[in-house]
Amino acid sequence: MCGIVGYIGSKDSTKVVLEGLKMLEYRGYDSSGISIYDGKKIVLKKFKGRLSVLSDYLKNNPLKGKIALGHTRWATHGEPSDRNSHPHLSADGNFAVVHNGIIENYLELKEDLINKGYEFKSDTDTEVIAHLFEELFTGDLLDTAFKVVKKIKGAYAAGVISSLDPNKIVALRKESPLVIGIGEGENFIASDVPALLPYTKKVIYANDGDIALITSDEVRVFDSLGSLVDRKIDEIKWTLDAATKSGYPHFMLKEIFEQPLALKNTFERRLNDKGKLKLDDIKIDKKYLEGIDKIYVVACGTAYHAGLVGKHLFEKYLDIEVEVEIASEFRYKKNFVTDKTLVIIVSQSGETLDTLMALKSSKEKCARILAITNVVGSSVAREADDVVYTWAGPEIAVASTKAYTTQLMVFYMLMLDFGFKLGKLNSFEYEKMVKSLKKEYKYIEDILRSKSKIKKISSSFIKIKDAFYLGRTFDYYLALEGSLKLKEISYIHTEAFPSGELKHGPISLIEKGTVVIFISTVKDLSEKTLSNLREVKARGANTVVIANKGCNIFEGTADTIFEVKGKDEFACFEVAAIMQLLAYYTSTLKGIDVDKPRNLAKSVTVE
Repeated sequence: MCGIVGYIGSKDSTKVVLEGLKMLEYRGYDSSGISIYDGKKIVLKKFKGRLSVLSDYLKNNPLKGKIALGHTRWATHGEPSDRNSHPHLSADGNFAVVHNGIIENYLELKEDLINKGYEFKSDTDTEVIAHLFEELFTGDLLDTAFKVVKKIKGAYAAGVISSLDPNKIVALRKESPLVIGIGEGENFIASDVPALLPYTKKVIYANDGDIALITSDEVRVFDSLGSLVDRKIDEIKWTLDAATKSGYPHFMLKEIFEQPLALKNTFERRLNDKGKLKLDDIKIDKKYLEGIDKIYVVACGTAYHAGLVGKHLFEKYLDIEVEVEIASEFRYKKNFVTDKTLVIIVSQSGETLDTLMALKSSKEKCARILAITNVVGSSVAREADDVVYTWAGPEIAVASTKAYTTQLMVFYMLMLDFGFKLGKLNSFEYEKMVKSLKKEYKYIEDILRSKSKIKKISSSFIKIKDAFYLGRTFDYYLALEGSLKLKEISYIHTEAFPSGELKHGPISLIEKGTVVIFISTVKDLSEKTLSNLREVKARGANTVVIANKGCNIFEGTADTIFEVKGKDEFACFEVAAIMQLLAYYTSTLKGIDVDKPRNLAKSVTVE
């Protein structure tokens, strides 16, 4: 969940690393630091706070060198502080380490190193790596790296430099993302591609267990057995502009407004000349579908909410039983995955550790794995049997927007593909649904054009302490995401309930001024929703209803009504955009840094 950048070459390494860290600050922003080899020794500077603290210091106190490692942190071990910031030095000052992940056996290693006389200056697990390099150093940095990885257990993406074996970077990767950038007379390491885009589009996605030796002139990659391997060099297709704000005040707003194009890219690029989906990245045929016993969807957070929508679609239109599980729970509880189970793994980054572990445990039971991810070459994509990419482009804001809606689109695509193969959908139904999905790009644009109305409503939210999202069946799944979006970026306590559960306890929380947001796109249940609306209105709630266009029964009762044009479940994309804008404007009107909400980071690569 931290950002790592490493550089070796002829450029000003301080500038390269700082620019890279700026592109990765969404991965963590409670402290930052840089270590530079100046030709004689390693110089280290690190500070608590946003990257600007480090950047301002270096403007007045420039560091010179051609090899550097930088880090921006989301704290796991030890509170955010100068001493706990990365990089970390060995006791003799000859090794500098940056690390993303968790060393599970660090307490055992730390005790052993303390008994050998090593003094620890931080509360982090990472510092043990620096001391281990000093303790095990053979005179060769690469050779020592192989010895160190035999000692440590857990997840890590790490970069190491040494004044005793200079002019090289060693990079280690296990269950945490690591990208190697290939340049001309210079090379790079990073946690994610955006840090590399100003300098190169040629990258190597390190595999699990890889150790890379990087100089300014070459990159050599070794597998976990120590064998030199030839890793594929990929070329990044998207531009630096896609990873910048492009005139928007925040990444989140930019990404909300990018949704019509992202949905179109994800969907229409897979349509052939006859209007049928052609999912080249999956090889699931009718015979396989007829033989599965059930489907598990495994994900975390927003991706989990997308999975619930997938469950609804598959069960309604395919008549297939679907279980949706939170990844962090899945691997620690009994499940019923077999070799006849299709497991769908959903992860925007493709590096979410809990989700990746669920994938691996399912593979051990011989299940077929289908991944939905936004990142080509990510761990989830490489480990899966089949992959469907969401072509959302880079999503920088911590709160997911276009990644969520493109995940929804993929579930619709899978439902159409599987349904047609199984004969559950005839050609007329199939074509009708394709047309409905195409209309959603335009409908979302209409929602975005009504942002002033949404902003006005949000202004009444800024002083509230509680908000509740209610919906029935499919709408409840959307309510869960709306609740999450508001709480994570505005710091308002929110909860989502099935509307029918209101009278079974939650109604006791309703008082004058409490905000209650109803989602009502399931037309057959609108009258029941109206009854719930009246119940909370009678207790003084401030009510907002998101309902189908032409559904007039809420008029005169709800304080605010937003209309969506999509039919049936297809309106979910519009509902999502409304909820995202409500959260965005509430947060910004409260003066919160919406792209970097407190205590959160974009890519969760720790348990």
